[in-house]
Amino acid sequence: MTKISVKVNGKRYDVPDVEPRMLLSDFLRDRLGLTGTHVGCEHGVCGACTVLVNGDSARSCLMLAVQTDGADILTVEGLGSPEELNVLQSQFREHHGLQCGYCTPGMLMTGEDLLRKYPLATDEEIREGLSGNLCRCTGYQNIVAAIRSAAAMRTGKES
Repeated sequence: MTKISVKVNGKRYDVPDVEPRMLLSDFLRDRLGLTGTHVGCEHGVCGACTVLVNGDSARSCLMLAVQTDGADILTVEGLGSPEELNVLQSQFREHHGLQCGYCTPGMLMTGEDLLRKYPLATDEEIREGLSGNLCRCTGYQNIVAAIRSAAAMRTGKES
């Protein structure tokens, strides 16, 4: 067993007994009770398990929890709350950017990463940024519209 110390959604966790082979997705879900991070393919293909590690999107099903020792992790639970959604979450609601909801946490976390790093001036840029996330329900158009709207709101260029 290994001891790790991580900050998740602004809260420090010192965990003394983490198995070296435990995946970050399992650590978040099973040890910390943060079940918003979904596990889909378990091969890093679908993007449902995406979280931000030190500000960069990462597939939590491909990362070991011990690799995050000392890291700052943001999960979908840290974006906002049901009472106060962040801009991206509110735009997903406004533009109906979800159906079954299974891919939504990964889409939100990828979208958050994209919004923090890129201007996202065109739908093509948004689609390229989301290309590593799979959704079998929506056809992506409403997700793209939600991210486009959130980008405009963050830059003050609402139409």
